[in-house]
Amino acid sequence: MPVYQLIPEVPLFPPVDQAEDDGLLAVGGDLTKERLLAAYRRGIFPWYEVGQPILWWSPDPRLVLFPEELKISRSLRKVLRKEQFEIRFDSAFEDVIKACADVRTERGDETWIIPEMQQAYTELHQEGYAHSVESWLEGELVGGLYGISLGQCFFGESMFSTTNDSSKVALVALAEFSQQVGIKLIDCQMTTPHLLSLGAREITREVFLKKLKKHLENPTIKELWDSGPKQ
Repeated sequence: MPVYQLIPEVPLFPPVDQAEDDGLLAVGGDLTKERLLAAYRRGIFPWYEVGQPILWWSPDPRLVLFPEELKISRSLRKVLRKEQFEIRFDSAFEDVIKACADVRTERGDETWIIPEMQQAYTELHQEGYAHSVESWLEGELVGGLYGISLGQCFFGESMFSTTNDSSKVALVALAEFSQQVGIKLIDCQMTTPHLLSLGAREITREVFLKKLKKHLENPTIKELWDSGPKQ
């Protein structure tokens, strides 16, 4: 399959069934709001590192988490019962996305959450499309996640933890909130053992796109998510 070259002026993408076996679909383009939202609506997301052009992906199979299928282990239930973490929504989006990048850099890992990605998603947050779920401990941000909300879908981008279980607690809060507001699907993008252990599962790209089309028929919750503290 050819890898398509995108041009900045036209926020269009080739059909996702033209992707390489590893999910790579296209190269180039930009990170404007129009292109990013067009990508997510088509089951495509950007993922690249410093020194690379923008790379666009649509993997098959796709890892997803249905909120009602989240697996909460016995040990995590104990943590939740202690209510040691304060959960907030959208109160520190820029801090969350920066922390997701910093944690990887400090481990010596490469990260796709480079400055231009941080800026692009912060702008989507300001427009009401990107959201963060945060775990706080004694007034300090210690874990969380962020992603894009469209229709009844949440496209998870990254999560971080500086304290045991803090990111898991944020994921539990996301799953509970999703069920409250009608989000049916949390896109996890790439398969990892960690997410599989929490109840995520692989579905084919074809099935993913069918579900995506159905869930995008519903309106997007564009306002800030509840930013008040919840125990």
